[in-house]
Amino acid sequence: MEELLISYIKSKISVTNEELATILSYFKPMKAKKNELLLTHGQSSQRTFFVVKGCVRIFFINEEGQDSTRYFAFENQFATALVSFITSEPSEEFIQAVEDSEVYYITHKNFYQLLEIVPQWEKFYRIYLEIAYVNNTKRLMSFLIQDALEKYRQLLDESPIIVRRLSNKMVASYLNISQETLSRLKSKL
Repeated sequence: MEELLISYIKSKISVTNEELATILSYFKPMKAKKNELLLTHGQSSQRTFFVVKGCVRIFFINEEGQDSTRYFAFENQFATALVSFITSEPSEEFIQAVEDSEVYYITHKNFYQLLEIVPQWEKFYRIYLEIAYVNNTKRLMSFLIQDALEKYRQLLDESPIIVRRLSNKMVASYLNISQETLSRLKSKL
């Protein structure tokens, strides 16, 4: 299980065996049952999760009571309510295991402690933030300039795992469209 985390870290930064051992000592394994909430609205995000098995989603609930999914993390991906994690303010988002999942997590305190003691962890964090920024900007742009069909086609091109592994309800929530609209799009393609 730990091999996936090691491989991910090494794919982003160069670390000595000693530095890697230090980094790994701050991560703790955790199992989450399907639909289990790892963070709820109003809590401060104190953990960043690395998915080893399963899927975690980050979502919020709008004024109409509908959930809107911002992000899915599958195997070999990190997930956190990043705004809350950085600011320590109450989260507007929820984090939920969509499938039975195995994750590693690192606490906010330990994450920032690593920044002080392992210089390469700062580079890892910069890369993490860059990936998050690019992903969020692309999502925002898709909402502003693409219609439902274009968003669905892009999803099929860039993240087909979402369509393959998750329910229509989850996919529709991610695309910010109704399940009925999603069904029509699927029949067109």
